[in-house]
Amino acid sequence: MTAHRFLYLVRHGDAVDDGDLSDAGREQATLLGRRLARLPIAAVHHGPLPRAAQTAALIADHLPGVPVRSAEEVGDYVPPVPDPAALPEPYARFLLDVTPAEYKRGADLAAAAIARHAGTEGRSHEPIVTHSFTVAWFVRHSLDAPAARWLGLNAANTGLTTILYRPERPPALVAFNDLSHLPERLRWTGFAPEVRAAFGA
Repeated sequence: MTAHRFLYLVRHGDAVDDGDLSDAGREQATLLGRRLARLPIAAVHHGPLPRAAQTAALIADHLPGVPVRSAEEVGDYVPPVPDPAALPEPYARFLLDVTPAEYKRGADLAAAAIARHAGTEGRSHEPIVTHSFTVAWFVRHSLDAPAARWLGLNAANTGLTTILYRPERPPALVAFNDLSHLPERLRWTGFAPEVRAAFGA
């Protein structure tokens, strides 16, 4: 087992209001599966919600024999925010309805996600299909940024974020929101219209 480990974080494909993937989301996941088929993927992990599970299943269609595993700790939750009152006003307003119980659950799951999936322990190439907040939490951790700095880091649907873990070195953020597997018409979904417009989407 190699000491170098690549963790691939993927936001689920574009979804409709009931939580299932849209036609665009299914196409995004299929194209990402074709891309990941070039790598020696050992396992695919995904959050428990349908849009993450469906994305993982479509990716796995291109990875014969690779196990697919549901994991609660990479689900959809609010990661730690040590002092919500100290946040910039737009973020404080966005999180206004989050309850203490939800913050506690998010903190527990976020810690479990890092403990289980970050670092050199495990297989050398593993994708996690998750949600935008969780992708941001791993990126924040890899950069050793303040806990609340996951806020404002947004992941595109099936954007590929890659973190390299090596012994005796800090984690290396190799790529964030890599969309090279998608045609232009499928890029930057999951972002606000003004952000999509900035990329010509």
